[in-house]
Amino acid sequence: MARVLVVEDDQFVRSALIRHLTEAAHTVRSVGTALEALREVAQVGFDVVILDLGLPDLDGGEALKMLRGITDVPVIIATARDDEAEIVRLLNDGADDYLTKPFSVEHLSARMTAVLRRSRATASGAEPHSRVIRVGGLSIDPLRRQAELDGAALDLTRREFDLLAFLAERPGVVVARKELLAEVWQQSYGDDQTIDVHLSWLRRKLGETAARPRYLHTLRGVGVKLEPPQ
Repeated sequence: MARVLVVEDDQFVRSALIRHLTEAAHTVRSVGTALEALREVAQVGFDVVILDLGLPDLDGGEALKMLRGITDVPVIIATARDDEAEIVRLLNDGADDYLTKPFSVEHLSARMTAVLRRSRATASGAEPHSRVIRVGGLSIDPLRRQAELDGAALDLTRREFDLLAFLAERPGVVVARKELLAEVWQQSYGDDQTIDVHLSWLRRKLGETAARPRYLHTLRGVGVKLEPPQ
């Protein structure tokens, strides 16, 4: 059972989500504006927030930034927008996952389960390996969640760090996308766009591109590997 905040101004969608989540034994509170959401999060401890982008008082993307200023609660974006650039921005601004409307309640449940599993594993004190991982000029400290490239600190989102650390622990090994979804995102299924978005941002921060890779190499139809530059 989880404590869920639904932030949705469409009354029909809001009622359907409340009904489904309540039937699944979750404790649900709901609001219709961004300011109400911020007030609720500041006053009540939630396990996950489902955030619509088309709010009447403030764009959901701006609300996400404000939420990240006061809490680390997992946020799942629920949006009718499917623009890749916007999805990238939302993930980089701290969203834990996103769903494009319309979506089934089963799909929402699966995404919630994965997000909550990751969140609870972190809260329970499950720590990554304490050793520092070194691959070429990369230095990754999983315990402190810090990464450096050629001595300069990398400013990585939580998911970018998880992806980089997972690949760095397997230098030169091609990791299938299905395995990345299972181990990094803890999802049994999903679309490749989620991985591609994070790889794109990670490459940018490593100073490389898909066309001219240095550390991250994609093998089309096979997977991804991380290895030191030749």
